[in-house]
Amino acid sequence: MPIAIAMTTTTTIIMNIKPADLLRLQSWLSPTFPIGAFSYSHGLEYAVEAGLVHDRASLIDWLEADLRHGSGRNEVIFLASAMAADDAVFLSVAELAAVSFASSELALEGLSQGEAFLLTVMRAWPNDAVSARRNLLREADIAPSLAIAMAMACAGHGIEPAAVLPLYLQAWLANLINAAVRLVPLGQTDGQLAQAAMEDAVMSMAQQARTAGPDDLGSAAVMVDWASMQHENQYTRLFRS
Repeated sequence: MPIAIAMTTTTTIIMNIKPADLLRLQSWLSPTFPIGAFSYSHGLEYAVEAGLVHDRASLIDWLEADLRHGSGRNEVIFLASAMAADDAVFLSVAELAAVSFASSELALEGLSQGEAFLLTVMRAWPNDAVSARRNLLREADIAPSLAIAMAMACAGHGIEPAAVLPLYLQAWLANLINAAVRLVPLGQTDGQLAQAAMEDAVMSMAQQARTAGPDDLGSAAVMVDWASMQHENQYTRLFRS
């Protein structure tokens, strides 16, 4: 589907979504939501130290590669798949998401944020369907990644996937861009220019995720994984990943 058509479809769904659902998404995807997202750089800290990311153009190249070919792509596929799954398939997707991280720091990043997200959502927005899925995960001894926790919350509250997917990717990118603004450093305007430059990629990957499944998972963003592994031994660090 052309990006223009995909954007029109998503815009229509967002316009028709209940105001309460939009408020929840705005809260859940806010950088102030208490999951500690600000403390993770997804390997960007090492990429900056190594000179691989050093200005706005190199940041956009790095993020677009990760979004289209790496963990960003996988995250949104996990999110879409888990939202559409019955209980048995949900457990399979959640288990795969929990073991899909390429490094110990990326696992810490994804799983700690997922647990924190789920605990906060369940306390502030109690929901029987979310609680039931949480119990399934506990019985199977599966830790929820952030994408899985978001899928549980959105599915439990009946929020449309077409509205969730691009906003989730936008928030995922925003956190990494904010990290780069501090690390490179970049100006706030350059950060927003990078965010704007990623819009087509966000819409494209969100649309692809709606028809993808676990068989479509995979990564070719090896430099992101390598940077994360190198970050584990970086001497001076501001971020946990």
